[in-house]
Formats: sequence, C-alpha cells, structure tokens
Amino acid sequence: MLKSKFFVSDCEGPISVNDNAFELAAHFIDDGERFFQIVSRYDDILVDEVKRPGYNAGDTLKLILPFLKAYGATNQNMEEFSSGNVLLIPGARETLKHLNDMMPSFIVSTSYEPYIRALCDLIEFPFDQCYCTQIDMESHSLNEEDARRLKELKSSVIFNPSFDNLERIFWEEIPKMEIGSLFNEVHPVGGEAKKEAVLDIIHKNNFQSHNLMYVGDSITDVEPLRFARKNNGVAVSFNGNEYALKEASIAIISDNTLITSIIADLFYRYNSKVVLEFATSFGENPEKALKEYDVNPELSIKLEETYTRMGLITSENLKELKKDSSKFRKQVRGEAIGGLG
Repeated sequence: MLKSKFFVSDCEGPISVNDNAFELAAHFIDDGERFFQIVSRYDDILVDEVKRPGYNAGDTLKLILPFLKAYGATNQNMEEFSSGNVLLIPGARETLKHLNDMMPSFIVSTSYEPYIRALCDLIEFPFDQCYCTQIDMESHSLNEEDARRLKELKSSVIFNPSFDNLERIFWEEIPKMEIGSLFNEVHPVGGEAKKEAVLDIIHKNNFQSHNLMYVGDSITDVEPLRFARKNNGVAVSFNGNEYALKEASIAIISDNTLITSIIADLFYRYNSKVVLEFATSFGENPEKALKEYDVNPELSIKLEETYTRMGLITSENLKELKKDSSKFRKQVRGEAIGGLG
C-alpha cells in the first residue's frame, strides 16, 4: 500500500544549516567554538576508533552540558537563543510540508529539545512527530566551587586536547561533581539511539522497514542509514560527511532540499528500486532522468533553479564523493560547522 511508506530525516544538515549545540557553546562559553570542536572530535574517536560500549555518536551534547551550566546557560536563555537562530536549508519548509501531507514524516535529531521546538514552530511541523535530546538545566544544581573548576577544565581541554586529558576530565573529574549526574540522566538521540527512534516509529505505526526513507548527513546518522540500506529502504546522504556517505545508498550534494522532495515523491508512488534507478540515471544525465522518470513536473521545473548533484554511492566513486560533499557541506553550513563529525 502507498500509505505504508514513511519518511524520516535528521534535522541539522538535511533541514537546517545550524549546529545548535556548537552555536550554544560559542554563545555561552569563553572560546566555546574551539572547545566544542575538540570535544566533538573526541566524540568521533570514542565512536569510530575506540568504539566504547554504551557511548553513542552525538554524546557530545551531554559532555558539554556541565560547562554550559557553569557559564550561565538556563532553560530560558537556551530557548531564547535557539528560537532566534534557526536557519533553514532553502526549500526545507516546503519539502517537509509536501512530504508530511503525502506520507507519515518524522524528524529524528540529536539536537536539544528547545531548538527542535523552535524549528517546528517556524516551519509549522508537528513536534509530536519528532525525537530529540531532552534536557532540563534547572533540575541539576551547580555550586560555585564546581563552576569555577569547570571553567578551569574548559581551559585545560583547549590547551591540552590530548585523548588522555579528556578521558581524565570527562570520566574521572566531572563524574565526582554533583553536576556529573547529567552524564547518566541525559540521553542524546544520536547513533544507535537514532536507530532505536526509527524502530520506535516502526513499532508504534506498524510500518515495515523496507518502506523507510531516511535522510542524514553525519556520524550520528550511521546506524539509521545502515538500517534503511540493509532493509531495502532508501538511505540518503544530504551534503553528508565521510561517515554518512559510507552507509548511505544515494549521495545528494545540493543547496536546496527540492531533490529530497522529488525522490521522496517517487519513493511514495513507486518503491526503493525505482528511486535507486532514478538516482543512477540522474548521476549520469540529470535532464534525461527528469524526462524519462515519472517526476512531479512542478518539482522538476523548480529544480533547474538549484545546484544539485545526485547519484548512487559506489566503491569507485566514494573517495571523490567524500571530497566533493565535504567541500560543499562547508560552503552551505560554514567551515566550522561543516567540518564537525
């Protein structure tokens, strides 16, 4: 049945330009951009190289919370900052409306809840169709001594970003503080947790896994992309980095989400096989593919106004795609955010 198809997307990257946690760190924490970049790289190492049990991609978002608290972040000022700083990928509002009208659509994001609520308010997308990282800054107290020590530890991270130093700070020092309980109580929706969110969507709605289209762009999307691909759904990297590209079937490099609308529309009316064939044809000759496949004509015409590349990911083109997608990702989202894992 057509109605059994469903669409799931990450938020930051495929829908918005932001990296809200990075921006919060930059806003509240002294030298927060550099601090976040170091912790994010540490997160990548723990996931991709160390493969630490129980640690998920995106757990950066719980590691930085004590530092945000030390520098004065509260529920209110985080919500206010997030609400005033949502920046969408062109076409995202129209794409999500089009897809949500067509088939059940969901956002599964590692982002903090205040940001996802702000984005949903802006694009009029139902928040109850979102999964994100729940936080409550006021439920955790922080005394002056620990706040002062956390500021010292932030400086230590920046001046000595060695793996051993970060291990000591995050897993020996901070857990001894009262605020360290955040590490056990906050559960970022990244990596395996994103896959679990997809499984929850499937279970609650009685969906079939092969009817899933998933769009992601980073290390936090590895597990759901792999799940979609291995279950014969559609796994799409949208301006993705090397981690996303290794697990996706289709690579999109674009300044607009319109191509997401086009392939989701084809997926809804046909199946993953048709989408993969279209992506292959588009990669060889976009104009010919748009004419030969049953593409929504209104969407096809608008696509001409965008910069869009798309194709099937193969072992032969993966290296080139990593280079091109990474470069374009930085153009769209900026060097700092685009370079994060």
